[in-house]
Amino acid sequence: MRCCLPGVLLVLQLAAPAHALVVCADPNNLPFSNRAGQGFENKLVALLARDLHTSIQYVWWAQRRGFARHTLTAQGCDLWPGVASGVHGLKTSRPYYRSTYVFVTRQAAGLEHLSLDDPRLRTVTIGVQLVGYEAMNTPPAQALAARGITQNVRGFSIFGDYSRPNPPASIIEAVARGEVDVALVWGPLAGYFAQRASAPLRVEPVEDGGDWPMSYDIAVGVRSDEPELRDRLDAALSAEAGSIEALLRSYHIPQQISGAQHPAPGAQRAAR
Repeated sequence: MRCCLPGVLLVLQLAAPAHALVVCADPNNLPFSNRAGQGFENKLVALLARDLHTSIQYVWWAQRRGFARHTLTAQGCDLWPGVASGVHGLKTSRPYYRSTYVFVTRQAAGLEHLSLDDPRLRTVTIGVQLVGYEAMNTPPAQALAARGITQNVRGFSIFGDYSRPNPPASIIEAVARGEVDVALVWGPLAGYFAQRASAPLRVEPVEDGGDWPMSYDIAVGVRSDEPELRDRLDAALSAEAGSIEALLRSYHIPQQISGAQHPAPGAQRAAR
């Protein structure tokens, strides 16, 4: 176990200057963040702190329900990287990437060019990410249910077993092992772990599912009473755009052209 039990707060013990940028992050959630600083959001924060001429102090908190309330509000974090643009209760920066849910299949399975209305989805075993509390499941889960595709669907918790490293990666591992034929997964998670899977995998975007958009602009969230910090982060994101693009490519993050969009139910945690 890397750091802490779900819902248990650990603040980095190293003394930090008063002007340090205090960052909320999950200590066990690659490719986004971990306590060793190996996630692309860890590296993004380092770029932003360099531009702001400040140091970083982390507040580690497993991203469960109430993450923003317990960290940005209760613990006085300055920012939370990797939130859907326009998410309720926060001010969000300019987007620094846009990604989408994707189909993940084994290359040998011949299941390329899928769509949500593809009849093949009714005859294969499908893995979907689930948030785990009522009315807040991910857009792919909602889109499949709306089409009556439920009997052949297997849910994988976004939270996962926190006693193991990178618990959300289990859905990708299930595809590689042949336990499910198709998985519908948030793109950054899929792109990163597909490159590390035990079998060659195919990653293809999911088209928007009617009432359930599949693509989201991703930004940095700050407290609603910090518009000046948001503006400074916007300037830093603009200045570091080239470095951020290279960073995202190095983590195999599927990207799309950015467009303003508010998060659908379930996107807050899934779009991480």
